[in-house]
Amino acid sequence: MFLNIYLKLFVILTPFFVMSAFLSLTRGFSFAERQKAALKVTVAIVLSVFVLYLFGRHIFALFGITLDAFRIGAGAVLFLSAVNMVRGPTAVAPPSPGEDVAVVPLAIPIAVGPGTIGALLVMAAEPKSLAERLVTAGAMLAAIATVGLLLSMAGRLERLVGQQGLTILTKLTGLFVSAIAAQIFFTGLKNFLA
Repeated sequence: MFLNIYLKLFVILTPFFVMSAFLSLTRGFSFAERQKAALKVTVAIVLSVFVLYLFGRHIFALFGITLDAFRIGAGAVLFLSAVNMVRGPTAVAPPSPGEDVAVVPLAIPIAVGPGTIGALLVMAAEPKSLAERLVTAGAMLAAIATVGLLLSMAGRLERLVGQQGLTILTKLTGLFVSAIAAQIFFTGLKNFLA
């Protein structure tokens, strides 16, 4: 269960797409500034992911949304995000001098975009025991920490695989995200029609 949730969240956070945007937005940064930005992005992702995970059930209850209806919507939005990744990277506008890019746009909406939010709310609304919720929380932390580690090593990884390599990894991630999106969508549709 831990590995399954870890891999699912790691892929949904689109780490290589985030890394490409991170490299683009921090192009003029020193090594220390990049490390600080990577840490801020990671902390912002942790906070946003856990707020969504912890309060997902309450959001459903507040708006009277069924889990399966949300699965259908979240699957569709996540699939559109995957299509954008497979089609190719969109240009990220360079930041103005002194602008902090860690929280917006890197953490939200690049890492935690509409598709990720939908998938997290679905995960939060699924009934689980306390032990399962703790395992899920641990897996989520591990996935986010891995994304943070990739961001802190972004410069070295870019030199190792090149920009073309990052583009290929982003497209591959998009294919996996599309499969996860289809699974969420069809699970919701099957339950909705049952």
